[in-house]
Amino acid sequence: MVVASPSPTHPEKVQFIELPIIDLSAERSKVINLVIKACEEYGFFEVINHGVSHDIITRMEEQGLGFFAKPLGDKQKAGPATPFGYGCKNIGFNGTNSLSIVERSYAISNDPKMFSSAVNGYVEAVTGLACEILELMAEGLRVQDSSVFSKMIKDVDNDSIFRLNHYPPILCNNNNNNKDPSFLANKVGFGEHTDPQILTILKSNDVGGLQVKSQVDDGDHGVWVPVPPHPTAFCVNVGDILQAMTNGRFMSVRHRAMVTNTSKSRMSMAYFGAPPLDTCLTPPIELVTPRKPLLYRPFTWDEYKKASHSLRLGDSRLHLFKAT
Repeated sequence: MVVASPSPTHPEKVQFIELPIIDLSAERSKVINLVIKACEEYGFFEVINHGVSHDIITRMEEQGLGFFAKPLGDKQKAGPATPFGYGCKNIGFNGTNSLSIVERSYAISNDPKMFSSAVNGYVEAVTGLACEILELMAEGLRVQDSSVFSKMIKDVDNDSIFRLNHYPPILCNNNNNNKDPSFLANKVGFGEHTDPQILTILKSNDVGGLQVKSQVDDGDHGVWVPVPPHPTAFCVNVGDILQAMTNGRFMSVRHRAMVTNTSKSRMSMAYFGAPPLDTCLTPPIELVTPRKPLLYRPFTWDEYKKASHSLRLGDSRLHLFKAT
């Protein structure tokens, strides 16, 4: 469960820009062009007609919301999140290892078989979706091996994560006497950050809150773009590793979750695709040229993960791996 943080201390601009919504059932070359353009211009996009069934999504939502509806004491029996379990403020459950899911399910659900089945079914489906998107990206970048990105998360030793984040609604404080919606719009649920992994596949219930920092310059603070919830779409975003492996062509963009609703909680279901810890990460040779020299030195996911954990949530990380 994630609890709202204090409001930002400096003035912030919110700009309403529609992120690309890409129909994956459209003609392949058109889809590829749209995906490449979205990764270069926004670092975020949404996909529809993605092949993940409504039943798989609904089962996972029901199991997740059922867990978060329990009393705090019951939820704490599933913790701590080290790394598989329940945590308040830090992170919800995570981990795509099927054995850990089964083991934790006994503390998470009254029907552990149903819970583990829902999680494993959902993770399998979104992993397939992530692989499909990564292969479209490789093809669009004209990389000879179209599996260069996807094979890392297909690897049996992949370090991918599945996480449920729950944002309880904020009730107005009588002392503040606040009926102004802008008071609630400025509560940070999960602070500004980039995702360190390769690719994130996100689905939330019908409650807004996700904001993406626009690449349009606005002094030092940037412009925040709200992403309204879409009833059927998955939100996809580039992670730090993919920025490094595309030699900076794709952008890993800062984003955050805001608490914007006083009557209904928000739950997000996030799959973070990551390679095995010992994977050496460097761009395919097609993406390094005399005109576009290597931006980041080769590094392993283990190195990058440790660097990420040593920094604060909002700190930049990729600059530590710049090629000299």
